[in-house]
Amino acid sequence: MTQSYNIQIHDRQTGAKYTLKVPADRYILQAVENQGVNLPFSCRNGACTTCAVRVLAGEIYQPEAMGLSPKLRERGYALLCVGYPRSDLEVETQDEDEVYELQFGRYFGKGKVRFGLPLDED
Repeated sequence: MTQSYNIQIHDRQTGAKYTLKVPADRYILQAVENQGVNLPFSCRNGACTTCAVRVLAGEIYQPEAMGLSPKLRERGYALLCVGYPRSDLEVETQDEDEVYELQFGRYFGKGKVRFGLPLDED
């Protein structure tokens, strides 16, 4: 029998709090959805930041989380769509734009891209 862990999720967008059991061999997002909880997601492949959470306590294993830099993972961010629990967990959902900005904001320091400008401005 597979080990299961208690996962506490604080959904910042709705204010809801959930405590669910998730097997160690299941993606957290899929397992909580199977228990009737709807959380934000988009790609389900670990490539975006829609399902990003900040881990407040516990350990999550996420080898397929391409959408998070190693630096953000070190700061406690995780992706539920490709995350497996490795202990009891407490997490809180994040604003996708906030996580995206933390990860990629330095690359777009000149502001938003403006369309309609010629490529060469000579």
